Amino acid sequence: MNGGAKPVGYLTDLDSVQAGAVFYLRKWANGENSRKEIEIDFSSCFGSFKGSQIADNFDTLCECFARYSRRPLVHHQIQCACLGADEACFANFIGYAESGDREDAMLMAASFVRPDIAPVLVDLAQNFALALKQMALLNNRNGVPNPRLH
Repeated sequence: MNGGAKPVGYLTDLDSVQAGAVFYLRKWANGENSRKEIEIDFSSCFGSFKGSQIADNFDTLCECFARYSRRPLVHHQIQCACLGADEACFANFIGYAESGDREDAMLMAASFVRPDIAPVLVDLAQNFALALKQMALLNNRNGVPNPRLH
């Protein structure tokens, strides 16, 4: 098994934002049809225009990882309960971005990609993390649990 795929925990170990980030990373890596589903998910929560913007932001984030990463990020299947090593790093990166800890987010980003790309990744991650947080809050406020984010 590739070291990046080695299980280091479970999705249930993550908070809703980090779990959502891993879920959408897996979905993005699953192909074009799954990528369209990402936009549908965000559009159903935020409306067509904003949902499309969020999906585009996430697509750009993932494209930057794919194009500029030191090696490909390895992920598990969408419904897998395990958390792979690369996925855990991605979740932590998104978590730092969400909390506004830009310095640690930059450090993690620089471990994934070339240093000149790291600030771009952090900006994209902050926008995406904010959307995931808003989505989790909206779902909780409406009393509708979102199993994808837990």
